This record gives sequence, structure tokens and C-alpha cells, in this order.
Amino acid sequence: MNAPATGATFLRETAGGVVLTLKVIPRASVNAVAGVQGDALKLKVTAPPVDSAANAEVVRFLAEILDVPRGAVQLLRGATSRHKQVRVVGLTGAQLLQRLKPMLERE
Repeated sequence: MNAPATGATFLRETAGGVVLTLKVIPRASVNAVAGVQGDALKLKVTAPPVDSAANAEVVRFLAEILDVPRGAVQLLRGATSRHKQVRVVGLTGAQLLQRLKPMLERE
């Protein structure tokens, strides 16, 4: 399966969930969805990129804003990079976009 018809190039539907491509900005003043940059959803997190703190904050923040358990958000790639891929289990692409819509409209 590919990106939904909405043109959201930062997500790809898979069996049982959605894979998101992220660009993470650590050490931000607040946790926030900062729009779309290229083919990635841009996330700002307050945690520093030390001892996987930023990765843990990405998982926690995504679980919170998508209203899923933390265990449903899994880091697939990019543990030491700003460019990451995460899987969100239990949501379709349409459901995920609906939950992100208020944050994307602010940008």
C-alpha cells in the first residue's frame, strides 16, 4: 500500500499500521508538529539528542498526539539521525491524518 490519496508523502500504509517519515528537531522550546518538510513530517521535541532521550520523546509525543499506547509507536530507522521512520500500529493512514489535522492546520 502507498500514501493515501490526500498526498501525504510522509506516510505509507502497511499491514496493521502506518509508517511515518520524520525530521526531528531536538532541543526545541516546546514539543510540536512543525508541518511537512519535503517528504517528512517535521517534529520538534524538547529532549536533547543524548542517550536516546530525543528518540524516547518522539515515541512519547507521537503516542500522545495520536492517542495510541506508547507500545503502538515503534522506531524503525534513524536512532542516531534527525531523519527517522516510525511505525504506528493500529491506525490507518486516514485515521492518522485526521488526528494530525489540527496540528498541521496551525502551520
